[in-house]
Amino acid sequence: FAGAITFRGDRIDRLKPNQVVRRGIGVVPEGRRVFPRMTVEENLRMGAYAEWRAGDLAERMGRVFALFPRLAERRAQRAATMSGGEQAMLAMGRALMSWPALLLLDEPSLGLSPLLVEQLFDIVQAINRQGTTVFLVEQNARKSLAIAHRGYVLQKGEIVGAGTAAELRASDVVRHAYLTT
Repeated sequence: FAGAITFRGDRIDRLKPNQVVRRGIGVVPEGRRVFPRMTVEENLRMGAYAEWRAGDLAERMGRVFALFPRLAERRAQRAATMSGGEQAMLAMGRALMSWPALLLLDEPSLGLSPLLVEQLFDIVQAINRQGTTVFLVEQNARKSLAIAHRGYVLQKGEIVGAGTAAELRASDVVRHAYLTT
């Protein structure tokens, strides 16, 4: 493979993960990858490791708890004892603790119930409305295109379609391959 990844004009593909976070990018990996032995609050603090000022930390935690009230209720609970949906909330909350300009979400709905998927997509929209750009990698094309501004369709690692969400929803190729039930 060849190429480079840039963000705000700077090349970032050779940076260490902590340097990427400091540039304003938050990541929610596939499979959530929370710290299982840590509590909700400890997991969230890990997301703000670059910003340890007490006032900032409290404000950031408050923002996360406003989006995910369930996490506030369970702030002393160990992540390993939480449901898959709660862990998904925690992983997203942890990434938001750095107040990223760009939030990368890799298959956030994987393994979640339809009700939780609905809630998750509502929260993703809320995050975007608050000013954070969201880059969503998701197999649920219908839900993704319902909230997206733009989209890219990949097949076997190649981009086979790109455009506004409305253009992709109207595309015969996309409709037949990804939107039929």
